[in-house]
Amino acid sequence: MAQAAPQTGALEPPSTATPFQFPGYYSFPPFFTAQPNLVTRAAQHQKWSLLIQAYCRHNRIFVLSLIDALNSPLFHNAALNRRLSLNDAREVLNWMASEPGGNRAEWIGGTGKAKTGAEKVWVYWRRPEEWASVLEGWVDGTGQKGSVLTLWELVEGEATASQEFHGMDMDLLQKSLQVLVKRGKAQIFGQEDSLGVKFF
Repeated sequence: MAQAAPQTGALEPPSTATPFQFPGYYSFPPFFTAQPNLVTRAAQHQKWSLLIQAYCRHNRIFVLSLIDALNSPLFHNAALNRRLSLNDAREVLNWMASEPGGNRAEWIGGTGKAKTGAEKVWVYWRRPEEWASVLEGWVDGTGQKGSVLTLWELVEGEATASQEFHGMDMDLLQKSLQVLVKRGKAQIFGQEDSLGVKFF
């Protein structure tokens, strides 16, 4: 099933997908080497962040596996025979997960504040609060206020097949719905395997 791929962190787009168009700087060899000048490196991190967000958005990737990404076209330009090293890729993702990086990523698991040992990361081409607004817009636009939906229906149901949040990682969906709960716009209930949400 093509729709299941985003939840696994797989980096291969569905066979029917339009190929991702890499930006011009992706063909510039120094882009794949950490720059020593701090100002240049900050600009490099910003470009990597934009590229990762765009690539994940295009391919419907919500959870990025660092190890898988190293061997994917995202971090490996086969035409140039250049790839981002593991340490440099982790540095970019750490920057994305910071305030200067716009909190556009969040490590999953790991230990301590630095999330040492984490190998997967949520890529926030939309942050949870932004997803919450998208979900709220869908609820308003489709007359779902007062309705009760399972979380599965929200991300896998036919009614949301055309929506950007279709196929979303279930844990990310819950993080986004918690934003709506705090805003007084939703209530989550039920057991772990059959969670539902009611929108207000």
